[in-house]
Amino acid sequence: MAKQQRDLEEVAAKYREFKTLNDNMLQAKQVFEESDDDEMKELARDEYESLQKSVTDCEEQLKILLLPKDPNDDKNVLLEVRAGTGGDEATLFAAEILRMYARYAETNGWKMQVIDSSESSIGGLKEAVAMIEGDKVYSKLKHESGVHRVQRVPQTESSGRIHTSAVTVAVLPESEEVEINIDPKDIRKDTFCSSGPGGQSVNTTYSAVRLTHIPTNTVVSCQDEKSQIKNLEKAMRVLRARLLEIEKQKQQDAISAERRQQVGSGDRSEKIRTYNFKDNRVTDHRIGYTSHQLDLFMEGEIDELIQALVTYYQAEKLRQQADAA
Repeated sequence: MAKQQRDLEEVAAKYREFKTLNDNMLQAKQVFEESDDDEMKELARDEYESLQKSVTDCEEQLKILLLPKDPNDDKNVLLEVRAGTGGDEATLFAAEILRMYARYAETNGWKMQVIDSSESSIGGLKEAVAMIEGDKVYSKLKHESGVHRVQRVPQTESSGRIHTSAVTVAVLPESEEVEINIDPKDIRKDTFCSSGPGGQSVNTTYSAVRLTHIPTNTVVSCQDEKSQIKNLEKAMRVLRARLLEIEKQKQQDAISAERRQQVGSGDRSEKIRTYNFKDNRVTDHRIGYTSHQLDLFMEGEIDELIQALVTYYQAEKLRQQADAA
């Protein structure tokens, strides 16, 4: 009940604002039409035109608030970052992308914890999985999934040539245990020694956990805790989220088959964003957004683009509703 009340409070407040603005606009219109005082009519007309714009803006905001909500919007997320094409340079950029999201999480007051990672020989990341917990995390990060392309001169390049590399990002909503039923018989559990810094327990204690879901051959590992029990708990959270995504994808494939024929492949492997370090430019290809403050962007100041993406996809939903009507 408390959650339902929180969800409705914003809509109710916006409706009250709309009603007040609309009433004031009608009163200004009445004064303009009925007053015999020229000065009063002029003031009333100016107020009416100003309020008319405010009413229109408020109405659009109300329409967006009344759109059907994504049931996953309030959930925590699993952020998966993997180096793609580009060799060592791709692993370095993967580490920078993970750091960018860590800074953004910090700005929003979210908690981010790396659950599993694999480093490259030069200190980059081959892949990493992180849990981000906080308020409406998925609602803001769900449009980040896809291929992130980087164009710059790699540290390993002596001739100064610009290389193009890529990193893949996946944002999965954390699944609740009730959403998917996992038969314990379908899980194979392996334990192994943790690697990397960690004191005397490293390479001596079998605290790291690897879970394999046999029917789907989905493998999850976790080694960031010294306790095997804690690692097992975290690994299960990741496994549930990945299995839920597999089930959702099966359903979506059938529903969106016809839609894909109309709009093209829509393949998630296509690049969604380009980071050009030479020009200090970041471009999101889906909405035509460009900023020449890539340096700040890599420090986690990405909220402007996040909000632009949210607004764009909300407008798309409104357009689809209008077309359906």
